[in-house]
Amino acid sequence: MSFSARELRQLALPLLACLALLGAGSALITWTEGSHAAAQGALTAARTERTQAKERLMRIAEEEREVKEKLEIYRRLKDIGILGEERRLEWADAMTRIRTERELPDLRYRVERQQPLKTVPGKPADVEFYASTMHVSLALLHEGDLLNFLGDLRASGNAYYAVRNCSLARTGQPAAISGLSPRLRAECDIDLITIVDRAAKA
Repeated sequence: MSFSARELRQLALPLLACLALLGAGSALITWTEGSHAAAQGALTAARTERTQAKERLMRIAEEEREVKEKLEIYRRLKDIGILGEERRLEWADAMTRIRTERELPDLRYRVERQQPLKTVPGKPADVEFYASTMHVSLALLHEGDLLNFLGDLRASGNAYYAVRNCSLARTGQPAAISGLSPRLRAECDIDLITIVDRAAKA
């Protein structure tokens, strides 16, 4: 089929319009694909940012929980008198009170000079642990008196009382008529541990 020159001239404008529309359609498709890719990239970036923000919030929440736990431990240590310099007067008062309340017939003790403990792994640089060893000798009616004494000592606070060793021996004395004569003697070495936070004092 052939077209005359006049028919070709008449078809030229519609053909140009068709080509223009095809070009515009192609450009629109390209722009749409680019916009979709950009939107997809923005969505991926937003999801990544949201995930990172969520992880940061989780880390912050975990750090906050750890700080609260450490503050609670610090508060408890401070309440029972373990933090700070050693408190020898309070120790002496506690021993006198226990001897009186438990009616211990013979209680003698001697506290050695304070010594630094070995470095504890993972402890803060400004925190130091010290121990003063207390040698205790006491007469007992029965073994329960020793357990009661150690329990009272721990409950008195002002240090962490770590029993290093205790030995029990019979005194060899005959039982008194009243039955209240001490027949046992305990010898104990007890470490009185205190914690000094240099940073808190600065």
